[in-house]
Amino acid sequence: MFRKLLTSVLLLACLFTGGSAYAQFNLKKAVSSAAKAVQAFTLTDAQMAAYVKESVDWMDANNPVLPADNPYVVRLTALTEGITNADGIPLNFKVYDVVDVNAFACPDGSVRVFSSLMDIMDDDQLMGVIGHEIGHVMKHHSKNAFKNELLTGALKDAIASTGGKAAALTESQLGTLSTALINAKYSQKQEKEADDCGYDFLVANGRNPWGMVMAFEKLQSLEGGSGSSSNFIAKMFSSHPETKDRIKKMSERASKDGYERPAAE
Repeated sequence: MFRKLLTSVLLLACLFTGGSAYAQFNLKKAVSSAAKAVQAFTLTDAQMAAYVKESVDWMDANNPVLPADNPYVVRLTALTEGITNADGIPLNFKVYDVVDVNAFACPDGSVRVFSSLMDIMDDDQLMGVIGHEIGHVMKHHSKNAFKNELLTGALKDAIASTGGKAAALTESQLGTLSTALINAKYSQKQEKEADDCGYDFLVANGRNPWGMVMAFEKLQSLEGGSGSSSNFIAKMFSSHPETKDRIKKMSERASKDGYERPAAE
């Protein structure tokens, strides 16, 4: 494939440049770009895992991670007791003590919940959000979004030049990748897939799937507002009709499966 790609570049250069010194300079640039593209698209799972781990470690080091005896962590630990993996991906949970309303799950199974989200949600709602975010991991949405950031973002040249080894990342690059993990946006199709997968995940782990419906209703009630919750809501929902449809679908599924809706706390 690489040889064919370079041949195409050479033919195009000959057709449009006439073999001048300027053309040869452009040809070298074109071949270099082609080589980088090929290298980037052969990014291995091992490289991906290394970049994800480094990004998660950076986030944990640059955010206020609450200790095990903190009430927020005690609550989250109790809620997630016995939930150790998702399709073989080991899970780990931490709470960031920040004012933003958010939660996210990384391709390596690192789940990070913000204390401000815990403030506005009861236990069932919180587990609904966690189940949904883990659904993105199980469907490989978060992995694909992260890979796309690596292949198209500011790091692509660094990655392409490493010769099969993970590139050494600067603080700025780690910050960029970490932001991509936290604020990953998905298509409506992916959101619906995460709903279904998250539903199955909650059921498989003995949790009431109504929690996801209740979480969506809570977030929907905050739509149109401003402040720290707006970015998270925009990430979860892209339009009002779709939000209503997703709530309706999950409600019907939970009712059909015989689950009782918990009373609001």
